[in-house]
Amino acid sequence: MEVTTLTAEHMMEFLYGLPDQFADSLDMTFDFAGEYRKPFQNIVISGLGGSAIGGDIVRTLAAGRAPLPVVVNRDYNLPAFVNQNTLFVAVSYSGNTEETLSAYQQAREKRAAVVCLTSGGKLAQMAASDGYPVIKVPGNLVPRAATGYLFAPLALFLEEIGLLDNVRGEIEETVQVLKEQREILNPQVNLPDNPARQLAQKLKDSIPVIWGSSGLTEAAALRWKAQINENAKSPAYYNLFPELNHNEIVGFEVPAQLLAHMAVVILRDQGDHPQVQKRMAITRQIIESRVKEVVEVSSQGQSFLARFYSLVYLGDYTSVYLAHEYGINPTPVQVIDYLKAELAK
Repeated sequence: MEVTTLTAEHMMEFLYGLPDQFADSLDMTFDFAGEYRKPFQNIVISGLGGSAIGGDIVRTLAAGRAPLPVVVNRDYNLPAFVNQNTLFVAVSYSGNTEETLSAYQQAREKRAAVVCLTSGGKLAQMAASDGYPVIKVPGNLVPRAATGYLFAPLALFLEEIGLLDNVRGEIEETVQVLKEQREILNPQVNLPDNPARQLAQKLKDSIPVIWGSSGLTEAAALRWKAQINENAKSPAYYNLFPELNHNEIVGFEVPAQLLAHMAVVILRDQGDHPQVQKRMAITRQIIESRVKEVVEVSSQGQSFLARFYSLVYLGDYTSVYLAHEYGINPTPVQVIDYLKAELAK
């Protein structure tokens, strides 16, 4: 089925199925893992767009528990430090992302330890030819709706080779939290009882600005921004505490007419640094009278992954309901398709 034939109902089906992606991933096995139990110096995860978000989540998860740095590469070229002591993961849902294919070829030349995560395409073909393992995921989704498949198998593989811990337990909790959430976020639940529908109405006819904090909500804020861009076809921007208090906060004085059309969403988590929590409260006081709306959203669950995905899931549904508010089919991304076609000429 071509992406351009998909409807808004398909996107809602994709969203409803997200918990099942995590559950499916728990059944995956990694027979090749033994080859990758070695003392790497770093991990580089290469991908773009929806295929990169899994890498961002791994990066933020690993920052507090992995013994080595994790870098997400969104480019044709790899960082100069990549060498035979690097674990390189190429992530492309379609398998045809040209930047990722370029990075893959460079990783091969640098003799990095390569693993690929994809549903097929050129990447799977190249990996098979070169003898690299492929973590194969189902290919009947659009990349931004496949975040469970683009994150969970990667994290489980890293747990399998000893670089992350307790991933399986956190994914199990994530499945339960998301199943509970979807019962109040799905289209069968009307506005008064549906938080995502309520948020979409608040964001309509505004420029959404999503603020998270360094750590758990960092990648969640990026995800909200990207989902509003792709699903609602609307501009949206994101930034992080405490950094935004050192620059962006000063930019809420003029022009008043533009500020009056901005809606700020602050993503909160129980793990936010106490000083960051104070910064959020003070910042809200500073801007509240100058912008259209300030909304705070809090994570749910106990583990890092459950709390993270509880924020992501609400943002995903909100972006699709925002598309509905504008009368837009959220699923096609015609501008991206056009751009890729022009680049291919």
